[in-house]
Amino acid sequence: MTTSTPDSVRLADTQLYRVTDAMRLLRMSRTVIYDQIRTGRLRSVKQGRARLITPSAIRAYIALLEKEAEEAA
Repeated sequence: MTTSTPDSVRLADTQLYRVTDAMRLLRMSRTVIYDQIRTGRLRSVKQGRARLITPSAIRAYIALLEKEAEEAA
C-alpha cells in the first residue's frame, strides 16, 4: 500500500499543476517559473485566474534544459 502526504506532488497523478506545484517539481523559484512562462520556454494554460501547467509542458521544459546542457558541453 502506497501512502502520500498532502504536500507531495507526483507527475503521474496530476493533470494540471499550479505554479506552486511546478516550483516544487522543478526546484525553481516563483520568479523563475513565471519568467520561463513569459518567454515561452515553459508552456501554460489559464483557467479563470489560475495559471496551470500540464505534465507534458513540464517534460518538454526538462527536455529543453537537457538539450541546452548538451549543446553547451
